Amino acid sequence: MVDKSEKFSTLVRVGYFSRAIMYSVLGLIALTSAGKIGKGTAGIFRAIEDFPLGEAVLWLMVVGLLAYAMFRFASTFFDIENHGSDTIGWGKRIGHAGSAIGHLALAWSAFQFAGTNSEGAGSGGAQEAAAGVLSITFGGVILGILGIAFFLAAFNQAKKSYTADFMNRISGAAPGQTKLLGRIGFAARAVVFVIIGWSLIKAGFGSAGSEQIKTLGDALASLAGEGIVFQLVAIGLLIFGLFSLILARYRIIPDMDVERHIPQFRA
Repeated sequence: MVDKSEKFSTLVRVGYFSRAIMYSVLGLIALTSAGKIGKGTAGIFRAIEDFPLGEAVLWLMVVGLLAYAMFRFASTFFDIENHGSDTIGWGKRIGHAGSAIGHLALAWSAFQFAGTNSEGAGSGGAQEAAAGVLSITFGGVILGILGIAFFLAAFNQAKKSYTADFMNRISGAAPGQTKLLGRIGFAARAVVFVIIGWSLIKAGFGSAGSEQIKTLGDALASLAGEGIVFQLVAIGLLIFGLFSLILARYRIIPDMDVERHIPQFRA
């Protein structure tokens, strides 16, 4: 019989696989059809929709991205990856919360495209949600705090790129180039997270409207006029997709049993 921990591990691996598809498609679109990247995140899912069995892939991504978001929320609230409760630990855990919310938004976009009628799906969904948040009391503060969470996540991505400490959570059987792929991918992801975070802070604490909030695809599209920077970030995100595919197989997933055992990551 498969226990709950194994089911959780399987779902998280599906999440990493879904993330691999998403970032790989984003990087390929940017490098081969730069004009399509102007459609932002919607362009990613529209491209996947056109794949053979595209709708089935989209439904897989809905499940996977939701599972990955739950994994990151569990890291935030239950500290299943043992980051601790000091300032540094909470910084990482809050960054994981930002990542979780971002992947929930991506899961919603994938769900819109997975339906039978995707006309107009994914166009402005995040902006509409942000407008709803801004309409409530202290809504601007909520968006601003979310922006700070993305900044913390970006700092954590950059730190991972520099220290390569992510290897502590990857099986020793992983391919030899895993560390290099991860370093490049995390660096590119840090750039994108800074752009997303800044757009949220401007919308929440500044005068920018909700329509200025950027999703994953929008963040990369905003670099389209930056020449080599755009190319490097696009390549980095494609590499991050390949790295995520390795994680789907070799990431050490913490146990989620009733005693909440902390996993022993390899040194």
